[in-house]
Amino acid sequence: MARAGDDPPCFRSGDFDAALFDLDGVLTDTASLHAAVWKVVFDAFLSRQAESSDTTLSPFSIDDDYLTYVDGKPRYEGVASFLQSRGFTLPWGSPDDEPGRATICGLGNQKNVLFRKRLRDDGVRPIEFAVDFVRALKSTGIKSAVVTSSRNGTSILAAAKITDLFDVTVDGVVAARLGLKGKPDPATFLEAARRLGVEAGRAAVVEDAVAGVQAGRDGGFGLVIGVDRKGRGRLLRENGADIVVYSLTDIKIESTTRENPPIDDCT
Repeated sequence: MARAGDDPPCFRSGDFDAALFDLDGVLTDTASLHAAVWKVVFDAFLSRQAESSDTTLSPFSIDDDYLTYVDGKPRYEGVASFLQSRGFTLPWGSPDDEPGRATICGLGNQKNVLFRKRLRDDGVRPIEFAVDFVRALKSTGIKSAVVTSSRNGTSILAAAKITDLFDVTVDGVVAARLGLKGKPDPATFLEAARRLGVEAGRAAVVEDAVAGVQAGRDGGFGLVIGVDRKGRGRLLRENGADIVVYSLTDIKIESTTRENPPIDDCT
């Protein structure tokens, strides 16, 4: 991980043709909103279970449960993962289930209704230094894509006013339409690379979730950058991140080409 006094990690533009970015927590300040809404949904579920069984259940933890079981995964898979961690089994149900119904899809749909309301009420801010990083890469000829498990990806990009920064967007809607598995499977990242017309080995992945860096690693991408927003840098590195930084401002961008390699050392 980059620390004060260390030489900054370097991104040589000549080594890559594209950079693929996660959305929530990397490009937009929406990860905390997702986590807060999940807590509302899961705490209500746990409260009902505790009341019906006359037991005490610990509430949903954003620092532990959200980051371990939900963050970066498709919505319904996140529900299933968390419930399994607590020993609960619910029928999967259908994507058409009424929000709040006692199914995996019902809980996931409830979260989506609450999230979209919060998105309308509160809006969303782009993470400016991440946007600057994307612009800097594009100025060197690097293509860019957003790869997110969220089915609200295009709405979030539009609300943050950064849609035009990206050549391709592969979100949860695209994944569902094409039958692609979500992170930690690399399928959505590979689809973004295919749409950009680049090989995985010539693309970098930028992620803040464990599931995302696992997908980058398993997809054979040329570089996996982990953004450590919750003090989990070691876990990101252990699961596939080649570089872990606190902020994308920690990365030095060096404009090079295959024909004109850098003169100085860029490490």
